[in-house]
Amino acid sequence: MFMYGNIRSYWLLILILLITAVIAGSIFDAFFYLLLCGLLGLVVLGAFFFLRSRNRFQEVEEDHLDNMLGMPTRFSYEELKNITKNFSNKLGEGGFGSVSQGTLPSGSQVAVKHLFGIGPVNKSFVAEVQTIGSIHHFNLVSLLGFCAEKFNRLLVYEYMANGSLDRWIFNKNQDLSLDWQVRKKIILDIAKGLAYLHEDCNRKIIHLDIKPQNILLDENFNAKVSDFGLSKLIEKDQSQVVTSMRGTPVLEVLCGLRNIDGSQQEEDRHLLKLFGRKQEEGQLLDLVDKCSDDMQLNAVEVVEMMKVAAWCLQTDYARRPSMSAVVKVFEGSVDVVIDMDEDFLNEITPEVGECFATTVLPSMLAGPR
Repeated sequence: MFMYGNIRSYWLLILILLITAVIAGSIFDAFFYLLLCGLLGLVVLGAFFFLRSRNRFQEVEEDHLDNMLGMPTRFSYEELKNITKNFSNKLGEGGFGSVSQGTLPSGSQVAVKHLFGIGPVNKSFVAEVQTIGSIHHFNLVSLLGFCAEKFNRLLVYEYMANGSLDRWIFNKNQDLSLDWQVRKKIILDIAKGLAYLHEDCNRKIIHLDIKPQNILLDENFNAKVSDFGLSKLIEKDQSQVVTSMRGTPVLEVLCGLRNIDGSQQEEDRHLLKLFGRKQEEGQLLDLVDKCSDDMQLNAVEVVEMMKVAAWCLQTDYARRPSMSAVVKVFEGSVDVVIDMDEDFLNEITPEVGECFATTVLPSMLAGPR
């Protein structure tokens, strides 16, 4: 009713302007006002139909989410405001929106992501709900609920007490540095989560944005993969899929270095290029995180894991291991001969290392990415 009331007001304004011009006695002014009124009318009608179509789309989308099987709990916006005390305890904020801590009536702690924007954000929201709403694995962050109410888009996750991985591995404070056993367990957890997505779901799922910021840690430093907004769902009979390699999270964990670090000298700015050069020089030990004494004490084992990570990043998909094979290697349950093209890192430019596309078969999906 409010929308229709606004339209009537606009037409009344147009009529008043036209009458005023006629009374003024100027044919030119009358014509000018008539033209102006016509343009205003078109704008009003265009805005009306745009808003109505967008509302219809949102209603259809919301009904679609309600009809999907196995969906998590649907919350109202008011419920989430109460749970988070009006979103007062912020855990993080960025271009996508904000994350606030909350407490369910049961006493369980949750993290509520409030998405801002319409187009890409809405698409990301639907992808996230569809992707992880009905799957469960210990190494994937659980989606407990969502809100799709008018223009409000919120996601409710299990709360991860130790935050994202990047705050731990890029911290130069020795007291906060993660030791080797913890990092090794984190890398294994990531591999297990990706193996489940690649090989054990009814529809294979490729997470296209694996990076330390999207790996969350619980109170015991168990790692869980999060943020599925860019994921691709792959049918079982699909022969090919285009994927993107964004960063090298395992190397980042082992080296304590960012994939791209603008604070370093040009030759050391890109981790993959630095890794390739150190490999050629036989000096991979130089890359072991120097901010951790425990990592330095276990440097030989760390370097062996670096080689497994490089094995997963090859351009030739046929040479990559499956994620289940990577898990077995990390667990030490199998001994393998790494099939790796020693020159493949030389072919990676900084830009390609940051994000490049490659064609892979679902059965040969590699990682960690």
